[in-house]
Amino acid sequence: MAFTLGPRALSAGYKLAAFERTGSTNTEAIEHARAGERGPMWFVTSEQTAGRGRRQRAWIAPRGNLAASILEVMDVTPAVAATLGFAAGLAEEAALEKVSLEAALRLGEGRPRYALKWPNDVLAGGRKLVGIGLEAEAVGNGLAIVVGIGTNVVAAPEGTPTPAVSLAALGVQISAEELFSALSDAWVEFRGIWDNGRGFAEIRKLWLERAAGLGEKVAIHTGAMTLEGIFDTIDDAGCLIVRTAEGRLVPVAAGEVFFGPVASVGAA
Repeated sequence: MAFTLGPRALSAGYKLAAFERTGSTNTEAIEHARAGERGPMWFVTSEQTAGRGRRQRAWIAPRGNLAASILEVMDVTPAVAATLGFAAGLAEEAALEKVSLEAALRLGEGRPRYALKWPNDVLAGGRKLVGIGLEAEAVGNGLAIVVGIGTNVVAAPEGTPTPAVSLAALGVQISAEELFSALSDAWVEFRGIWDNGRGFAEIRKLWLERAAGLGEKVAIHTGAMTLEGIFDTIDDAGCLIVRTAEGRLVPVAAGEVFFGPVASVGAA
């Protein structure tokens, strides 16, 4: 089965570059932007060999998993561009719900339940299913924004800070190509709501409705420091707001998040 855009993405004028195998879809997207591509354009593969996630961790997609990057050049600031990750999480979650319908009917109460983990991951049953990363680079008179989305379709890595899981292990038997088609259509919807940052208030509301750990104990590792408290909300810039034991509300712009019992012992 070949990668194809969904009907909504096609009608919206999105372009597609599909690879049987590539080092990194994000790298492909950035290189195309440097060469003059303005998008919107998807770069996708079911086998990625040299991708990088947050903190420069290897982001490898063995054959059958999905690595997809969307390139758009916009006239926005880097701070506004960063909030696009929340729209990406919503798009991925919507796509997962769509492709999981058969599994939901078959598994009943054992169906996969997806949640969004700050800033950009998608969890299933508390385990990491999707990683999302953003890159931005000034090109010409705009900002080239690349959103990379990696989904564990058939296999999940081991030894990750947050335990990982695949769709196959959850009982969702679909292909990377099927998921991508649903994702490309869902992206059109939530990218439209986000509207170059003007619609982030609505994105924030929708994201909080699906947020993992909201109102629960959380520990955030930011380099050598660990902040503990309650996950209170996210603010209008996308920062996670932690309510400390003293009642202070502390905004966090970046860090590794751990929930519940793991947070109480300070995950490594």
